[in-house]
Amino acid sequence: MDELHSARRRRGARERILKAATELFTAQGINATGMEQLSTAAAVSKRTLYTHFSSKDDLVVAYLSTLRGGLLPALPGSDQPSRSPREQLLAVFDWKPPQSVAPVRGCPFLNVSVEVPDPGRPAHQLAAAHKREFARRLSEIARQAGIAAPEILGEQLALLYDGAAARGTVLNSRHTGACARSIAESLIDAALAGADTTSER
Repeated sequence: MDELHSARRRRGARERILKAATELFTAQGINATGMEQLSTAAAVSKRTLYTHFSSKDDLVVAYLSTLRGGLLPALPGSDQPSRSPREQLLAVFDWKPPQSVAPVRGCPFLNVSVEVPDPGRPAHQLAAAHKREFARRLSEIARQAGIAAPEILGEQLALLYDGAAARGTVLNSRHTGACARSIAESLIDAALAGADTTSER
């Protein structure tokens, strides 16, 4: 019983640390957030913090890992199967930053890649892997739609998404996603029209 209680307490401490990291990294960035501040916000000692995460780099990687699934496009059939591939592609641009007086922070993976610029660091590598997977999933959805060059459209839409996220951060604007969505519609419809023309030949 004591072991079970101890395991729950350790798990609870880890969850509090990750919650505090998510809130602080989102609000003020990684480099501006110190381990002392994190331990205070999570209500744990620094010793406990370092027991769960041996370095700040480890904590940043864990923080990004908790976000990955929710920020990747759903593959065909895995989420709301009634949606057409076109609707699934456009849904990527429907994400809106939470309504808050805090500055818009955009994409956490882009933010980490800027704050941790060394491509050899695990956090930067994880951010890059996420961005590659993001484009790959868009390409797979485009392939399901019958688009002739799905990898090209996937990369175009991924670049458009990242550009909207970065511009929203710079301008502190929550409206760049809507503009990007209208551009995405034009790209997708042009690619679908091209696919229809090819199939008619």
